[in-house]
Amino acid sequence: MNQTNRRDFLKLAGLGAAAAVLFPIVSARAVADKPSRPNFVFILIDDLGWADLGCYGSKFHETPNLDRFAAGAMRFTDGYAACAVCSPTRASIMTGKYPARLHITDWISGEGNRPSQKLTIPEWQKFLPLTETTMAKALKGAGYTTGAIGKWHLGGPDYFPQHHGFDVNVAGGDIGHPASYFWPFGAEKNGHRVPGLAERGGKEGDYLTDQLTDEAEKFIAANKTRPFFLYFAHYAVHTPLMAKPDKLAKYKAKTPVDEQKNAAYAAMIESMDESVGRVLRQLETLGLAENTVVVFTGDNGGLWPQATCNSPLRAGKCFPYEGGAREPLIVKWPGVTQPGATCATPVCSIDFFPTLLEIAGVPLPGAVDGVSLVPLLRQAGVPARDALYWHYPHYWGGVPPRVRPFGAVRAGDWKLIEFYEDMNCELYNLKDDLGEARDLAKDKPEKVAELRAKLHAWRASVGAQMPTPNANYNPAVVPGGKKGKRVTGAELRVMATES
Repeated sequence: MNQTNRRDFLKLAGLGAAAAVLFPIVSARAVADKPSRPNFVFILIDDLGWADLGCYGSKFHETPNLDRFAAGAMRFTDGYAACAVCSPTRASIMTGKYPARLHITDWISGEGNRPSQKLTIPEWQKFLPLTETTMAKALKGAGYTTGAIGKWHLGGPDYFPQHHGFDVNVAGGDIGHPASYFWPFGAEKNGHRVPGLAERGGKEGDYLTDQLTDEAEKFIAANKTRPFFLYFAHYAVHTPLMAKPDKLAKYKAKTPVDEQKNAAYAAMIESMDESVGRVLRQLETLGLAENTVVVFTGDNGGLWPQATCNSPLRAGKCFPYEGGAREPLIVKWPGVTQPGATCATPVCSIDFFPTLLEIAGVPLPGAVDGVSLVPLLRQAGVPARDALYWHYPHYWGGVPPRVRPFGAVRAGDWKLIEFYEDMNCELYNLKDDLGEARDLAKDKPEKVAELRAKLHAWRASVGAQMPTPNANYNPAVVPGGKKGKRVTGAELRVMATES
């Protein structure tokens, strides 16, 4: 990372010279008593915006635990989710493959076709096939105990975590979000109750983020003498925006200094941060911290404008712009990553699979789209890759849709977005225009042609499914819900948060 980029990012993140205190280091004897093969804790947050953490520039949200963690780890400035909605990104983490190759290109079960849409969306895959070798299967085959705690959202009961290589599954099912963050975490009748968690015990007032953290601590303690892989996927900070009363009151009384001002969302962020702190302290208490690789990231951009503001990035969840897929990404590999290091190389959620397997010394079980980030973590080089790609052949966000089918490619500082309804392109230089405010497509036709050719060749190479003209398209149809009636603003907001 050159000095100018480093200086600009540190200024953005508000870090300056304020280096946070690192977590305590366990004794050499404690480390020696633990397995030499590293443990892995992979923490995934739902709908987390790139600018939602203090160490990424937020002045309204309070994330002291993650700020301390980042100060002792490597923080990536250009980390991306493989999709701007959740299920495809989760599939990419598990397999190391692009969602387009898996044909899991929308949240499960997604939105359907409507006469008001110019294109018919393809019949995409609505589960992660059991034939795929997941990260859990690969690590379990190498002697790891594997646990999934929290959100899964990769298919129905036949495709739950326990069928994909996980020894333990707590609260992972086919729902994308809970009906309530308070015990008993939803109701069976609406299909949005967190599966199998309330039955493990609880009482009125118990908070979902805390309960899942209890389970994560138990899993770590139960496996402290053997190598383990913990996939800790919070339902937070997805809607519904529900927070603990004391934290909600705190942020309602706090004066915003920028466009981040949602008190409930900020309170949920703080509870999530406390959860991360608890997990890290559990590793320290058990003498596991120096033998555990910890990865922290999100599955897609923050829900804009309902929950958060992703500025200086444009837009948010599901959109083709940077706010849709750029994520916080922090990695600590004890003894390897340097405290306070930053990396500006673009990386993606497809990269976690080959990275963790290389760290564990486990051979790749087959071809993947991702590349290992080990050279970046060691600060010993940059992985060979010419571009990153996105493919979203769907509509999203209610009726009329806020987002229309698109594809995108980032190569170096350049990013091209192609909209499938008319194949129109937008072009941005992210180095000079992080907020994607200046479309350079008309000024740089040669760059548009170059990147469009890359995008088309990539789509062909992965067998990407494309939308087709909608034979039932009728622009005269009044936009409305599934029955064709006009929807209210409140109903539109609900549809926009269902994923």
